[in-house]
Amino acid sequence: MIIALDAMGGDFAPGSIIEGAVLAKRETLQASEQVALIGQEEAIKAELDRLGVPHSDFIIVNAPEVIEMGEHPTKAFSQKTNSSIHVGYHMLKSGKVDVFCSAGNTGAMLVGAMFTIKAIEGVIRPGIAGFFPRENGRYGICVDVGANADCRPDVLGQFADLGSIYYKHVFGVENPKVGLLNLGEEESKGTLLTTAAYQILKLNKHINFIGNVEGCDVFKDTADVIVADGFAGNVLLKTGESFYELMEKRGFVDDYVNMFNYASVGGSPILGVNGNVIIGHGRSNPEAIKNMLKLAAQTANSKVCDKIKDFFKSL
Repeated sequence: MIIALDAMGGDFAPGSIIEGAVLAKRETLQASEQVALIGQEEAIKAELDRLGVPHSDFIIVNAPEVIEMGEHPTKAFSQKTNSSIHVGYHMLKSGKVDVFCSAGNTGAMLVGAMFTIKAIEGVIRPGIAGFFPRENGRYGICVDVGANADCRPDVLGQFADLGSIYYKHVFGVENPKVGLLNLGEEESKGTLLTTAAYQILKLNKHINFIGNVEGCDVFKDTADVIVADGFAGNVLLKTGESFYELMEKRGFVDDYVNMFNYASVGGSPILGVNGNVIIGHGRSNPEAIKNMLKLAAQTANSKVCDKIKDFFKSL
């Protein structure tokens, strides 16, 4: 397996990115799982030299251009064809790598996915899966957490399918519980979007739909997969991140609270595209990059992308 990593993506690139790749190589990845560092070759080699790591430990792919964090996603991706994000996606499309990871410009990562590997046939809108810790010590996921701020009910219906398939094959839960994020448990509660989506989810025989879940249920063992539009999902994700920061600031940290740290998972997969893609946090530190590469390997090994393709093909 080859995991492609954008060495130039993120607020602290390339230093933190390459440090994280070195940590992953030493601590979490198998010998058969190689990392391809994509970016400005001389900068990558200089960082490896600084860390005392042989260049031969990694595959180095030169990509002289960089899509900066503040650039317009569509414009930058289309114009900077020698950027690390552009090169990474084309390597994924051609089958040269098994998964592509980046902590760079999120918009450019989404645009790149739609322009190169594209959505799986039958998927209306791909979604991003965010992770949230639960009392039972396991992570749940929420789809979507930012790719689609506005959604139609049928899109939320597909998020349930995507999340359920991902959770089953990556986390090994045969019949994951799926809940719809809402402001009440009753079927009639919510907005026009959530009340319509409820009816779609209720009739979906491919998922284990348990009904509406409220904000107070998110961190309990209520649902494995939470369905939400990207606006609400992103608010949920960022609330969890801020909770960890506040607890850390006050010196209150334990194993459960540590699960709220974005670096503990390291990234979020884009579900519903023709390839394995992991998006990391812009301020990713080496620990976050290490765990993003671990998640990338788990995602690719699970063959979940093929499972999603098979599911939509069967429909």
